[in-house]
Amino acid sequence: QMQLVESGGGLVQAGGSLRLSCTASIRTFRSLAMGWFRQAPGKERKFVAVINWSGSNTYYAESVQGRFTISRENAKNTVHLQMNALKPEDTAVYYCAPADFGASMPRADFTSWGQGTQVTVPS
Repeated sequence: QMQLVESGGGLVQAGGSLRLSCTASIRTFRSLAMGWFRQAPGKERKFVAVINWSGSNTYYAESVQGRFTISRENAKNTVHLQMNALKPEDTAVYYCAPADFGASMPRADFTSWGQGTQVTVPS
């Protein structure tokens, strides 16, 4: 049973930056691909970025390419999302989850979503 805690969100002006973090409760985290997903009010949760188990490969949604960077520190059971050049369209609650790297989706057997962390970029 994996528990995930997201942190680092906040309110920033357009063009600003934030660094999100996600910490897992179990060390098997380091053998899994991990992803970031986001959900805007009234909309479905969508893929943002994914990183393989070792951190050597990443993939991003078109909407964030060139602006966001996903990374991980396996010794700390932690994955990060560096967000630069933020836009109002990035406003959402951000969640992390173990991921299917090739499909850019959460693992099908994952159900224990955390509370997420709110990112707000005013227009």
